[in-house]
Amino acid sequence: MSHVHVSNTKRIWTVFGILSLITIVEVFFGIVKPGFLHNNSLLGLNLLNWFFIILTLVKAYYIVYAFMHMEGETTALRYAVIIPLIFLVIYLLFILLTEGNYIFEVFKNATIKWNF
Repeated sequence: MSHVHVSNTKRIWTVFGILSLITIVEVFFGIVKPGFLHNNSLLGLNLLNWFFIILTLVKAYYIVYAFMHMEGETTALRYAVIIPLIFLVIYLLFILLTEGNYIFEVFKNATIKWNF
């Protein structure tokens, strides 16, 4: 029995194109900073930052899906890898935003004013 080699060139270029498109959209929105996203906030963070967080998570999921070959795995294995990752990222965001807000308030209300 012989193994037939299948070229993944089209798949690689597709993944490259999708990840590049998402990155270009992120860079564009980072340069332009549309007012409707930059000036409105949700849960203490402006909508533009939420937009970046969501696009970064989409890129991370797609990288795991494509480069770790998760598309060929069972649904249970995919969920076993992705769900803890999503939970940990949300937990990390919560910790970073909570601690960052605390440090900001400490510096803002301190007797010594900091330039930041």
